Amino acid sequence: MLAFKHIRAKAEKRKGGAKALAKFVPPPCDNRKLAKTGDDRILSEMTKRVFCAGFVWRVIEQKWPGFEEAFLHFEPKRLLFQPDEYWEGLARDTRIVRNPQKIRSVRENAAFVSDAGKKTKGFGKLLAEWPEDDQVGLTEFLAKGGSRLGGMTGQYFLRFVGFDSFILSRDVVACLREAGVELSEKASSKKDMRAAQAAFATWRKESGLSYVQLSRICAMSTGENMDPATLAARGAGED
Repeated sequence: MLAFKHIRAKAEKRKGGAKALAKFVPPPCDNRKLAKTGDDRILSEMTKRVFCAGFVWRVIEQKWPGFEEAFLHFEPKRLLFQPDEYWEGLARDTRIVRNPQKIRSVRENAAFVSDAGKKTKGFGKLLAEWPEDDQVGLTEFLAKGGSRLGGMTGQYFLRFVGFDSFILSRDVVACLREAGVELSEKASSKKDMRAAQAAFATWRKESGLSYVQLSRICAMSTGENMDPATLAARGAGED
């Protein structure tokens, strides 16, 4: 497998040097901050990623204050106390995107967040204490325990909530394949996830960088060479 220094050098060349690249590499994630994240903010981020899947992210972001109001600021216990009539009414609520299946997932994920976080006294702490080299296990946990949290949705949730993670975006997968990692083009199987995880673990030992940093540099080493304004607009959540 290709050493990460060669991938980093390629990304630096594409972006105009080491200093230019560094502007678009996010800082390491803070597990202490993640551990203190309330269940309401966890459920809010879960919901945002579920509704963004297959939809224009910008529209969801613009409507998000309405989502917060409609879903009672995503307090799990408060939501779980609501009767069926409340949930049925959301399908007609113009403050949100009225997708019945995704609305139902909020109720199911409220129960998931509440139940799964009991032992650790919070879902954020559960995430913060999860073994850092087991993203495969964590994404499987989300997919099986939660609602509509499989695939890329689960990966984006982890990234946006502050878990140190890689994202198997098109460009990241292309980088891994070019580096000699055996992945399918879509990299959607558990075998693919394990291969990617092993590669990133090796590169982390080599470079001292976090998974989120490695993932972002991988993305910038290949594919479309986006201009600085576009990269800045995308922020730390997308690779």
